[in-house]
Amino acid sequence: MLKHHYLPTLCALLLVFFCQNLRSQPGGGIQWSKDGNAYLSRAKGDIVKTTLPDRQQTVLADKTMLTPSGQSQPLNPKSLTFSEDESKVLLFTNSKRVWRYETKGDYWVLDLKSKKLQQLGKGRPASSLMFAKFSPNGQQVAYVSEHNIYVENLVDGKITPLTSNGTDKLINGTFDWAYEEEFDCRDGFRWSPDGANIAYWQIDAKNVKYFMMINNVDSIYAFNVPVEYPKVGETPSACRIGIVSAKGGATRWLPVPGDIRQNYIPRMAWAGNGQEVILQQLDRKQQVSKLYLINIASYKTQVILEEKDEAWVDLQLDANQDWDWINGGKEFLWLTEKDGWRHYYRISRDGKSQQLLTSGNYDVISPVLIDQTGQQIYFYASPESAVDRYLYRVGMDGKTPAQLVSPKAQVGTHGYNLSPNGKFATHNFSSAKTAPQTEWISLPDHKALDPKESIETKLANAKAGGPDISFFQVTTQEGVTMDGWMVKPTNFDPNKKYPVLFYVYSEPAGATVKNSWGNGQNRMYEGELSDDGYVYVSLDNRGTPAPKGRAWRKSIYRQIGRVNIRDQAQGALETFKKFSFIDTSRVAVWGWSGGGSATLNLLFQHPNIYKTGISIAAVADQLTYDNIYQERYMGLPQENKEDFVLGSPISHAKNLKGKLLYIHGTGDDNVHYQNAERLVNELIKHNKLFQFMPYPNRSHGIYEGEGTSEHLNKLYTQFLRDNCKPGGR
Repeated sequence: MLKHHYLPTLCALLLVFFCQNLRSQPGGGIQWSKDGNAYLSRAKGDIVKTTLPDRQQTVLADKTMLTPSGQSQPLNPKSLTFSEDESKVLLFTNSKRVWRYETKGDYWVLDLKSKKLQQLGKGRPASSLMFAKFSPNGQQVAYVSEHNIYVENLVDGKITPLTSNGTDKLINGTFDWAYEEEFDCRDGFRWSPDGANIAYWQIDAKNVKYFMMINNVDSIYAFNVPVEYPKVGETPSACRIGIVSAKGGATRWLPVPGDIRQNYIPRMAWAGNGQEVILQQLDRKQQVSKLYLINIASYKTQVILEEKDEAWVDLQLDANQDWDWINGGKEFLWLTEKDGWRHYYRISRDGKSQQLLTSGNYDVISPVLIDQTGQQIYFYASPESAVDRYLYRVGMDGKTPAQLVSPKAQVGTHGYNLSPNGKFATHNFSSAKTAPQTEWISLPDHKALDPKESIETKLANAKAGGPDISFFQVTTQEGVTMDGWMVKPTNFDPNKKYPVLFYVYSEPAGATVKNSWGNGQNRMYEGELSDDGYVYVSLDNRGTPAPKGRAWRKSIYRQIGRVNIRDQAQGALETFKKFSFIDTSRVAVWGWSGGGSATLNLLFQHPNIYKTGISIAAVADQLTYDNIYQERYMGLPQENKEDFVLGSPISHAKNLKGKLLYIHGTGDDNVHYQNAERLVNELIKHNKLFQFMPYPNRSHGIYEGEGTSEHLNKLYTQFLRDNCKPGGR
């Protein structure tokens, strides 16, 4: 997914709080006990269990238990997972990054009864194991190593390979770059509930071309860095689902209808038993979604749910990271936009019965927890404002409307990590003017476990902080109402004219206007924009994933680089009318990734509005980006290539009039550096002068290497000051 790199998130700002809490999966939340009445954390090298609500602590495993034989230091696990009976703990250590996340490393099993600590995968390369998980009976662990799946017996240590043909191009149990980036698929296998079989994805990328990046800095002779990367218009990787016995043997491939190179399978799970698998298939253009229920013995295959959209079908979100079965597996929960809003439906196993649970003109932003015991669905929503986020809950019987759970007086963005039983949670809150605050609460009453440490108490005693930010709306000449935020200069004088800097993203992968901490702050700028006399503004256009309904989000279909750019430009003009203190001769814009693309398009397509731009890691030519993202939002270039061309900054580079700083990392495996060279060539062709900064061997985030961030910030700041002069006039 083409992501905006810079936008601060509440999760990132709360990293200090959560870093001591062990996670059930890399990047996951708090590690809860099975019953939900306790959680685990690290303390002085020990693993500590804290019960709720009394907050009593007991040492579950001390550092001696975590110290391997022959070593002097205990393991420092990044995450852990309990066996079903909680007698064993799976520890994930020595993690390494695979593209975006650290999903590869070493695994150890600690038996809490015998205190035995054993390493898994002996004989496998160091830090090569992925997604290890206990069998249902806790006697075995399955994992992926070097694109093959293995099962290890914890009693005798025997390792059984379930696949043996894995390569960089034939991938078992995990995914290729495109599936991981655009579908968020990483863990590619599932134990059956009875422990007899494992279902897994196999990705065949043999016909997907390598994109060759060049490393010029790590040796005297340059060398290629191949990235298996399907460009838009290129045939996708083939994908199929296999069933293999946990004892080993031949794989049986499920008979999923359709061409395996023209369809995707982004979700798959056991269908609440050990005899059937359920999966979601998307056609290549991602306009048709089919749910298949397949019997692994008879191969009986039936479509139980089909959904179509003239734009694209959003990938299903789920709270349990597997499949949300209810009523003993007779029904499941499903999110869909088929009535124009993203809502939960209760669907029977055969798909014939469908009951709407969250009715109304609002979106379910994302799931939080399916509370099977309490028969409640917890989810985020904000029916009255697209810039806020609150916790709601609704009963699974569909008899009552959704109820607000978050405190109504705390206007802003709420985040929760709920216990499996729905009785406890960590609650964090922030707004654009309120730094992140955290508390432990009980549910559903939303009461702080320690009133002295409640967010309500903290807010009452907190001093005002953050930027002097205000939210506003403008309506364009096309009738589009856009949310925005603005930070005015320090010591603002309404009789003066001030320069304005717009922060943009504008594509379907992210929104910029949110009432959460970090919005209105610019950490790229050395110093404070407001102190130097800049007005700082951001607007969300149509096509951004704001909770404003399907029509808002999908109006950008086949229009990236046009409808979003038109909205931004018209929104800027309406902002100038609304706020007369903006100096329209000093208008700057900046963005990263999709925001970098928008910055280029705004400079090139509307040179009379935007005078200065800073574009970082931009897609200059949409025909260079990956197929899953680009085809989802733009269609197939074989059918409508003109849309890709008209929406690409490179097609409008000849119109540059203002000042441009163009930045890209030469080691960017997401938005390839080829974009920069192609655009630079086009600008040279039209005799356009600009400033260009390539960062050698840096990735999409441009953070690697000593001094990189400091250099980038300084370059950004100096260019803005030189070309969009600060201060009121």
